[in-house]
Amino acid sequence: MPKLLFLGDIVGRPGRTFVKEHLVSLREELGADIVVANAENSAGGAGITKKIVEELTAAGIDAITLGDHVWDQKNFENEIDTLETTCRPANLPEKNPGRTHLVIEKNGFRLGIFTVLGRNYLTLKSSCPFAMADAKLEELKAQCDAVFVESHMEATSEKIALGWYLDGRAAAVVGTHTHVPTADGRVLPKGTAYLSDAGMCGPYASVLGREVEPVIESFLDGMKRRFPVAEGDVRLCGCLIEIDPSTGLARSFERIEICKGG
Repeated sequence: MPKLLFLGDIVGRPGRTFVKEHLVSLREELGADIVVANAENSAGGAGITKKIVEELTAAGIDAITLGDHVWDQKNFENEIDTLETTCRPANLPEKNPGRTHLVIEKNGFRLGIFTVLGRNYLTLKSSCPFAMADAKLEELKAQCDAVFVESHMEATSEKIALGWYLDGRAAAVVGTHTHVPTADGRVLPKGTAYLSDAGMCGPYASVLGREVEPVIESFLDGMKRRFPVAEGDVRLCGCLIEIDPSTGLARSFERIEICKGG
């Protein structure tokens, strides 16, 4: 049975370095056939660049997904169309550049991949994630053996609702964006693996990947300031999903967390 390793938001240089140092051995240890990662925070904690995409792909990541920080880095809108391993959220306006999904094939198994943005508490303009998921699943039905859906959302309720909505139709619905790994990973009754948030690949001695003190000061006085990427307690977080290619659904789910030094 094919195994998919999904990595939560890669945050800044610490996250990128840790993934590059551990991915090859982790992939071998887990027997992962396909590796997918959200990397929308990989450039200084906000956005991504073509150079970083190439760096992460060279490290062994097969597909890169993005979220509401997709356009944070200058000129990336002019680079994204050249990146065959990268897709932006599918429910952004149609005029946005970039691929709305990916199809990755390994050992004869074809996995469709797409991300939908939530519409609660996120400011980036997007269409209904539920309707877009319907449309994408229909579009990919003839192209893939299974489909992985990333729910890049702030509201846990919106993520959970999407998981139940797609149960039995997608191999997995896994959440990103909030950078905090959740404990609700499981295979839903009709066969869709679900997790509210995969967490992040980055520094956990932080506030969502940023240095603690500036964030606390901002909460205390309400003033804007820079939030540099932190460096302590770097971890790799995500999940491993075994997929039955005959049904396109999940056989098993396991949360993954690797800490520095062990």
